[in-house]
Amino acid sequence: MTASTAEKSRTPGGRRDCPAIETTGLTKSFGAHRALDGLDLTVPPGIVYGVLGPNGAGKTTAVKVLATLLRPGGGTARVFGHDVSAEPDAVRARISLTGQYASVDDVLTGAENLVMLARLLGHGKAAARRRAGRLLSAFGLDEAAGRQVKTYSGGMRRRLDIAASIIRTPDLLVLDEPTTGLDPRSRVQVWDIVRTIVEQGTTVLLTTQYLEEADRLAARIAVIDRGRVVAEGTPGELKASAGAGTVHLRLCDPADRHTAEAVLARVLSARVESDPDPLVLSALVAVAGAEKQASAVLAELDDAGVRVDSFTLGRPSLDQVFLALTERTAGQETDG
Repeated sequence: MTASTAEKSRTPGGRRDCPAIETTGLTKSFGAHRALDGLDLTVPPGIVYGVLGPNGAGKTTAVKVLATLLRPGGGTARVFGHDVSAEPDAVRARISLTGQYASVDDVLTGAENLVMLARLLGHGKAAARRRAGRLLSAFGLDEAAGRQVKTYSGGMRRRLDIAASIIRTPDLLVLDEPTTGLDPRSRVQVWDIVRTIVEQGTTVLLTTQYLEEADRLAARIAVIDRGRVVAEGTPGELKASAGAGTVHLRLCDPADRHTAEAVLARVLSARVESDPDPLVLSALVAVAGAEKQASAVLAELDDAGVRVDSFTLGRPSLDQVFLALTERTAGQETDG
């Protein structure tokens, strides 16, 4: 996707010398349920900013507030300096939202969808066709342009949906779980599209439950749980904040799996994570004394007759950090 394809033009008079998103004490309740509970976010312009959280954490509610689809219950939310409550039209002029499900019309062709949206956004007939053609080409949909969208695969529909979101290039593109349900190949294609969009100057707010997705795409990440931020930083900073390393163990014989799990749990006093590969196990280990603990694990495994193919001590994955952070929050809530 070239710079001309992305149409670098911005909204006249739009501010870019302030955070792309800034929320302070943002709240939103639905009856007795408090979906947002003092959400504080600051998103710099020109990056992919990831928002992680379990189901019900408040991610989609936050997205809807920022997109002016819901009014906040309290606190403030600004997009490029514009208050979402006081200046909704100014906010809408700067953003585009791609939700969890494709919003394109199944009966229309891919080209017809994009031309229709371009016309609605003020393009003339010829300009709308040119813009649709450039986007279809950039997103690898040339050959499918004349087919009804109902014949598209999930990955093709998602690419068309994102193309529709940038008919007029936004300053802020909000992607709410954009790769849910996609196969690995289609997911990688969407990641490439997101990277290109950011290279052209658009800020991307990405909500996702795929931690690998956030790790690969996001320059900064906020982990939210129960409607508030529980951790924020670069992927590296979040991994370092766990205060732990991770032991990765590959066995020679899958029959030794249960014995190895018991040894790891006992020596490390940690929950052991099972991998889909029956030979692989991992667990967090405290940084202080990590090498001593690792040596103890190897000695215990040897005493138990468990043969080890490989054993490494490294940084925790973002998945492990996420689980540790959200479990810690749940424990704090329970303890009152």
